[in-house]
Amino acid sequence: PPKPSAKKTIETLKGLGIEFKVLTGDNELVTKKICSEVGLDVKGLVTGDQLEKISDSDLLQLVKTTSVFARLSPLQKERIIHALHENKHIVGYLGDGINDALALKASDVGISVDNAVDIAKESADIILLKKSLMVLKDGVIEGRRTFGNIVKYIKMGSSSNLGNMFSMTGASLFLPFLPMLPIQILLNNFLYDLSQVAIPSDDVDKEYLLKSRPWNLAYIKKFMIFIGPISSIFDFVTFGVLWFIFRAPQPLFHTGWFLESLCTQTLVIHVIRTGKVPFVESKPSLFLIFTSIYIVTIGLIIPFT
Repeated sequence: PPKPSAKKTIETLKGLGIEFKVLTGDNELVTKKICSEVGLDVKGLVTGDQLEKISDSDLLQLVKTTSVFARLSPLQKERIIHALHENKHIVGYLGDGINDALALKASDVGISVDNAVDIAKESADIILLKKSLMVLKDGVIEGRRTFGNIVKYIKMGSSSNLGNMFSMTGASLFLPFLPMLPIQILLNNFLYDLSQVAIPSDDVDKEYLLKSRPWNLAYIKKFMIFIGPISSIFDFVTFGVLWFIFRAPQPLFHTGWFLESLCTQTLVIHVIRTGKVPFVESKPSLFLIFTSIYIVTIGLIIPFT
């Protein structure tokens, strides 16, 4: 009989944009009965005998419309997973028998249980120690939250570094000295990185967690190229104020840009971290707020020591 938590788990994971397919060595009648008990719709059913006659190119189309594959051999399970990969899907596979070992190994995330056969446990990436399958939902949510926070850091680091490069190059064209000393640049980066140690603790918008987010390098590049020069605008305004209004000598100019650069870099994470209105519609974690304020405070105090 299916586990009591199976039906609820399936409903929850479907709500997170995850599609279910059944790959089993059992016959089709038993499989249909189990599917009805756990709330899985049978959208097309193919047996191992039928699968044997299907070409790899036809299988790519078949896996899009078929949700149940019955009377499969271990090699056929593996073949279906490879077809899903060809269709750009990320595949998690849950199995506990000897026949599941190949499929567990071929999937992106192999999941087994504590009382599974040894070969299945050795082939799996994750072993469930609790009887409830709802822990899978927790794993999906935590994985997406972690990925979201990683992307925040990459977006912020790449755009701010590109912006600093533009600012340093632009200032060097008209200033008779370096806009910031090398030791100040190193200290700026060190303090800025310290402020970001809180990002793993940050909250992620609920909307972000509702579907999977594949790695998108093109989006990161666009973000970096768009936001980087925008951050340089603030730097150039600072340069103009220091040079033309305050007639700042070299030490004052260095200090002025050091403080402006550190403050904007540290605080811009609160804009980058969400697509909503920062602090009003989406609040950062208390740890991230603390590190931001703490590092900015240290930066402001240093010139007076």
